[in-house]
Amino acid sequence: MMDIVKMSATEIAESVRSKKLSATEVTRAHLERIECINGSINAVVQEFPDEALAAAESVDELISQGKDPGVLCGVPITIKVNVDQIGQATTNGLTIQRNLIAQSDSPVVSNVRLAGGIIVGRTNTPAFSLRWFTKNDLHGQTLNPRDYSITPGGSSGGAAAAVASGMCALGHGTDIAGSIRYPAFACGLHGLRPTLGRIAAYNASGKDRHIGAQLMAVSGPICRTISDIKIGLEAMSVGNKNDPWYVPTPINQGEFPRRAALTIAPDGMRVCREIELALRDAGQRLKDAGWVVDEVSCPPLRPAAKINEELWMTEMRTGADLMVEQEAEADSVFVYEQMKNRVAPLEIEELLIALQVRAGIIREWQEFLEKYPVLICPLSAELPFLQQEDVRSETAFERIMEAQLTQRALPVLGLPAMAVATGAVGKIPMGVQLVAGRFREDILFSAGADIETAGPKIEIANPV
Repeated sequence: MMDIVKMSATEIAESVRSKKLSATEVTRAHLERIECINGSINAVVQEFPDEALAAAESVDELISQGKDPGVLCGVPITIKVNVDQIGQATTNGLTIQRNLIAQSDSPVVSNVRLAGGIIVGRTNTPAFSLRWFTKNDLHGQTLNPRDYSITPGGSSGGAAAAVASGMCALGHGTDIAGSIRYPAFACGLHGLRPTLGRIAAYNASGKDRHIGAQLMAVSGPICRTISDIKIGLEAMSVGNKNDPWYVPTPINQGEFPRRAALTIAPDGMRVCREIELALRDAGQRLKDAGWVVDEVSCPPLRPAAKINEELWMTEMRTGADLMVEQEAEADSVFVYEQMKNRVAPLEIEELLIALQVRAGIIREWQEFLEKYPVLICPLSAELPFLQQEDVRSETAFERIMEAQLTQRALPVLGLPAMAVATGAVGKIPMGVQLVAGRFREDILFSAGADIETAGPKIEIANPV
């Protein structure tokens, strides 16, 4: 079992396709891993082993017929509990949605099935997918398998914990304010927030979301290798008529100058020494690989971060006030109140101005990324936070919001951004963030692979 669960998604797909392994034995190994260790960290909160094994048998049957099941041939995958998966509850970490059973798959779920992926479970998220910590009254708290004292991140904390501990080779996450990138950082993994429109999104179990979430929320992969991120994106990004924002464009967009910008402290962020050293190390790795790296200031992020909060909280106040009251989950009540104190809901004229300002910020970033095809910047100003640190006090909450400036700002711009693991400080994971122009995930993969190659291999964690 251990030999199989240590394999990357790319290695698994190649081994199953070449018949060195069967999809069934790969799936059994990961189901056994879930049974052995999930009780320690509570990452997978919905399990369906019979369905997973049936899907694996279907992959093996296609291979026996000489057919290629797809790019994720036999790869064990988890799905976050805030997207629809037929026959499963789309809980979003809420007791009030424990019986919201999906009648169809969201596009990202149908796409990974189409690519030959095997869904072995659904992963935890904080209530309302609201925090950079993963805990709720329905499913409980998820622990970081690398260090129980720190957050696994959020809101895709269950996905990252599952990948880091070898319960799956690829985890599905969603990101509206860092919910893919931050869990990847906290669990010592790579995680991609793709360009808006790259991966189709639609949950038939709920109403369409308002303009803020439509512009900012995306799905993406969390993995242990950059090559796995690439095949994950390839699988997830097949088109779907249900998403009006979907853009059919190739992943490989052509040649680009190997030039990178390094920004240590965007907009005056007070970055801790360990983060600064990781950023400079990543820049040096790119230089050693033949990139030109200039240390410069990047365009502003604070105005974009403010727009993120304004759009998100205006949307939540159209219906979430009642839901937060009904759910009555103490942590999300506290966080929601803090967020409401930070920004007032937008009136119609203010909404129009916010979207107008957004256009100007995006234009400035696009010009910057023409000169520098990739930016290296912090994922957070601090090392991964202690468990539950955001709800200790109002002061702690505000400090964390400031530390997460890049997490909050970049979704407003619709740009792709990727967390790249670079190593650890003791047991604490470390990583950097790469940003590229719209639909230039291929540039992120190129830079990310060069940083990855020059660093330590990501190993699975063995929680006790």
